[in-house]
Amino acid sequence: MRSTVAFAFAMSAAAFTFSPLRVSRSHALSMASTLSQDELKKLVGYKAVDDYVTSGMVVGLGTGSTAYFAVERVGMKLKSGELKDIICIPTSERTKEQALSLGIPLVTLNEKSKLDVAIDGADEVDPNLALVKGGGGALLREKMVEVMSDKFICIVDESKLTKGLGPGFALPVEITPFCHEHTLRIVESLPSLAGCKAVLRMGNVSNNKNDGDKIAITDNGNYIVDLFFKEPVKDVNAAASELKNTVGVVDHGLFVGMTTAVIVACKDGSIKVAGTGGEKPWW
Repeated sequence: MRSTVAFAFAMSAAAFTFSPLRVSRSHALSMASTLSQDELKKLVGYKAVDDYVTSGMVVGLGTGSTAYFAVERVGMKLKSGELKDIICIPTSERTKEQALSLGIPLVTLNEKSKLDVAIDGADEVDPNLALVKGGGGALLREKMVEVMSDKFICIVDESKLTKGLGPGFALPVEITPFCHEHTLRIVESLPSLAGCKAVLRMGNVSNNKNDGDKIAITDNGNYIVDLFFKEPVKDVNAAASELKNTVGVVDHGLFVGMTTAVIVACKDGSIKVAGTGGEKPWW
């Protein structure tokens, strides 16, 4: 399933008031060659909202640089009146602040335990549509919200696609502060994670760059351990199960069996969809 970048930019040029615009294929390709990664993220963020969110829904708002644009699009369509009676559940304090600034009505899972759709990014996506998430430090709230959604739509650019989870992006694991060094060692020694190097996240919780001297703290007051792999995780389901059953682990960044569809912004400026309503994963 493809849509050209020319169409997306036609929307942008008209401040997202949809009007006919014809652009030649050569011009579309020329425009595509100038797209930045943020522009690709914007394409999939807006498309997810346009395709999956309708008036009256309860919507989960993801966290991160790609999900940011989905939140922006929801706010834009509410303001224009195109969407009405939308209630949203944010997955982090950062997303909550953005949504409130756009006038998006918010609740929590305490008020609404069932969602129609959730939209969020990912750090890695494998051909089974299993994800690594949590690079932004919000994996627990993301999983709590997205597992309760009738549809979970993942939005990524092409660089996030991988044949095997692990080597391309460290797997985040949220742990309790109590005896965290002990929990780190236990996690590192799990059979399904053999060969990984566990590193306590330091500095800014929203990345794994080790950019500070203090331990990174999640919105829930917990720590994050990032697991670095040289080889792909052999059994993702076993890894998810062993992590979840480890005392001291709050939750982990493996999102398995949750994804309805993945919307992918490709380098050539096109958009493809894998999963339900799309095509078989091609990577």
